[in-house]
Parts: sequence; structure tokens; C-alpha cells
Amino acid sequence: MIDQFPMQQVINGDGALVDETYKSEITIEKAKELYEYMLRARMLDKKCVNLQRQGRIGTYVQYEGQEAAQIGSAVALEQGDWMFPTYRDHAATLTFGHSMRNLLLNWLGRYEGNVPPEGVNIFPPGIPIASQLLHATGAAWAEKKRGTDRVSIVYFGDGATSEGDFHEALNFGSVFNTPTVFFNQNNGYAISVPMEKQMKSKTIAQKGLGYNIPSVRIDGNDVFAVYFTTKKAVERARAGEGPTLIEAVTWRYGAHTTADDASKYRDQSESEKRRKTADPLLRIERYLKSQSAWEQSWLKEREEAITEEIESTIKEMEAYPDPEFAHMFDHVFDTPTWTIQEQVNDHLAIKRRQSQ
Repeated sequence: MIDQFPMQQVINGDGALVDETYKSEITIEKAKELYEYMLRARMLDKKCVNLQRQGRIGTYVQYEGQEAAQIGSAVALEQGDWMFPTYRDHAATLTFGHSMRNLLLNWLGRYEGNVPPEGVNIFPPGIPIASQLLHATGAAWAEKKRGTDRVSIVYFGDGATSEGDFHEALNFGSVFNTPTVFFNQNNGYAISVPMEKQMKSKTIAQKGLGYNIPSVRIDGNDVFAVYFTTKKAVERARAGEGPTLIEAVTWRYGAHTTADDASKYRDQSESEKRRKTADPLLRIERYLKSQSAWEQSWLKEREEAITEEIESTIKEMEAYPDPEFAHMFDHVFDTPTWTIQEQVNDHLAIKRRQSQ
């Protein structure tokens, strides 16, 4: 099956162009644009890990190493399309237009963190594994029935493909020819379980065969391979030709979340090797250097601007008004149950006594 789904690559780890199909479209401007998106996402990710360690946000889910997979795919979308992320896809949502402040508020446990800007169709992150695939397929089907050309993209890990929701979504998408891009980020681990211990499939891409869905396997650390592959899948969906399954093979440098220790279930020296040979940002830097287009002054300028944006956003997040206690109970039921109403009344009684 690996032979049937070879790893597709445009720029390798050394920054060399290995597929000239898109040579005319790989401009210096586009390379710098994608690099800056990845740099912004990585700097935010590193900062969030520090914020968690300082107790300024809650448990955080890092994504360093997966920037190319998320950003290359997000850039391929158009305004009005739908994005269905997991809890790890801040690089994708940020690039697609989510508010950085709201992303940070999410890690404070605030419901505002799930609210995208007006007109930006980003669904709240899927926490139960694979549940968002059904939502994405349904939204795409709804757009098709409405007669629009809007598409949906849904992100999920390798572990999600072992869930029933994954198979139901692919089956439904195939039967009803929905405009859905199923985007798998295969980082090799479902929390602590390596891929070979959760499935006999040699690839994720081959799982699309049973549903007659076009499938492709790409280097998920090659932002151009991701961008062009996703763009093709999006154009195909927009033209009414149905779903595509993309397996983007990538690697997460850190642990599953800030609450666990990756060294307990994998050799972390592998991450250090990959930083030197397959890092998403480094390969674009090497490509730009090969084109005599890398400027250290440009990088410094971008880093300073991004740092200022992040620090300003943190101040805004930390100055955000305290949440209302009643928000805990809002939107749980259409009509609050007596148990919920009793808790609200108890709280209000306590507040009245405290104010006397």
C-alpha cells in the first residue's frame, strides 16, 4: 500500500525543489508569505507553553512541528468555506482568520474562545476524537443542498481514523458526494500509542479506497506540497466532484499536551533529528537561501512585529472581564432543568448574603 500511495513532496528537507510541476507558482513572495504564517504560529505556540508553565492559562495542546500541514491547507481555502479543527489546530484557525485573543481565551476556559470573527466559518474545536468529521460532512452537504460552492475542511489525527465517526463520515461523504476535504495529520502517535499498535494499515490514505474517495499521501512538513494538494482537493470539491482524503505525514516535537511527558512513550531524540532534517520553517529558509532571497533583517523585523502582536494580545486577554457565573449554565438545555435552576438560585442567594 505504501507503493500505491507514495509520499508526494515539492521541496525537500534541504530546501531543494524536487517536483517542478508547480515551479512557476512558487514565487519568493509566496514562500515568504507561508514562512511568516508558520513563524507567527510557532512563536505563539512557544509562548502559550510558557504561559501554561507560569499558570497564566490552563493545560495547553502544542503543535510545534505541524505548522506546514495546518497552514498550507488553511491558505488553500477561500472566505466563506468551513473549517472544522481539533483542539491542536490553532495554526490553521489563526491563519484562516480566527482571533488570537479568542484562541488564548479558549485556554482560560472561556466560551468566548470558541467564537470566530463575524463571517469566518470556524467550528469550535472537536474535543471527542473524530466527532468533528461528521459535523464537517454535514455542513458540506448542507452547502451542497443550498446550491453554494462552499467547501469544508476537517482536521484529524491518525488515532481518529480508528474511530467509527471517521468511517461514517467518509461513507456519507462518498455516498452523497459532499464537498469535504478530509485532512489527516499523521504525526505517528494517538497520544502515547504509535500508529503500528492501533492499526495494520500501512498508510491512512489507503483507508479511502473502501469508500471510493480519491486519496493522496504527502509530506506534511512541506508547506508547498500541502498547499498545492489541498488547493487541488478544494477546487475538486468546489466543482461538485466530491470529497478527498489527504494524509499529511508530519511530526509533533513536544508532548501530546503540557500535562504529559513524551519521553515516557517515545524517543525524544527523534524530535531533535527532525528539527535539523525535516523542519517546516527550516526547509523554506533553505529554499530562500538557495534562491539568494533570504534576508536576516527581514526575519528580525518579522519576529519583532509578531512578538509585539503576541504580547499585546496577552495583555488584552488578561484584561478581559471576569466571566459571569451564570454562563456556566447557559445553553446546556433549551429550558433549564430544576437541578440547574436550583444551583443558579443557590449561587444568587450566596451573592446576596455576601453583598449585605
